[in-house]
Amino acid sequence: MLSVQRGQEPDVEHHGRRMARDGLSGERAPAREYRMSKRKQRDSDHEQRTLPMLIPMNRRMALKVMAVAAATPGLTSCATQAEDGADGSLSIGTAGPTGTAWDPDLLSPVIPWERILTQDELETLASLCDVIIPADERSPSASQLGTHDYIDEWVSAPYSRMGRDRVLIREGLVWLDEETGRRFGQGTRFRDLSPERKDGICSDISYLPDAAPEFQTGARFFTRVRDLTAGAFWTTEEGMQDLPYIGNVPLERWDPPPREVLEYLGLA
Repeated sequence: MLSVQRGQEPDVEHHGRRMARDGLSGERAPAREYRMSKRKQRDSDHEQRTLPMLIPMNRRMALKVMAVAAATPGLTSCATQAEDGADGSLSIGTAGPTGTAWDPDLLSPVIPWERILTQDELETLASLCDVIIPADERSPSASQLGTHDYIDEWVSAPYSRMGRDRVLIREGLVWLDEETGRRFGQGTRFRDLSPERKDGICSDISYLPDAAPEFQTGARFFTRVRDLTAGAFWTTEEGMQDLPYIGNVPLERWDPPPREVLEYLGLA
């Protein structure tokens, strides 16, 4: 008869191919049992310290907690700015004068930081903005609506994102004139080129994924200027009329979409 013996069990604490010695030495079992009991006690103490107490909470209780959490910062703010009035009443002080960042004057806004771009940079930038959005029969050009001034305000702001754009745009303006000099003679400026030659340079940098390796820097610069120019232009009154955008305007009546449109969408 073939006798098959079960393989040796692995050690409880040390997995792998080694002999379990529980039955070989009577002195090791009590020691290990003691260690295991201490480990279980330590794990139990850790769970009691780290696990939060679970409190049954229904929808009403959850809404109450959310309401209290939302109101707490406001109450704290009121407490820190409260002042005693002359008659003993409690008055709430303001954090700053009107027109500051605490209480901005939205009707007559003031830019609190100095502009950084030089007049020379602004002239080149204005010329590029007009290539992006030229004047036509419906609206003036981008520079006529001050898009280059908006970009100057943007890159002059003391924030990290604007700081990155500042470096990109100022270096891009230098690259633009250098590329103009390489193509049309040293010292030639981009803003002095004919519309056709300006379009020729901008065509090579107008779409970053298709730009040649030597035009990657110019393409990143052009992409950012184009986005800022479009945002500035089409948020002016003239730009909204150019779209045409009819929002923010009171209407005497509202006509629903034509029936053929509703039928096409399956809503009729």
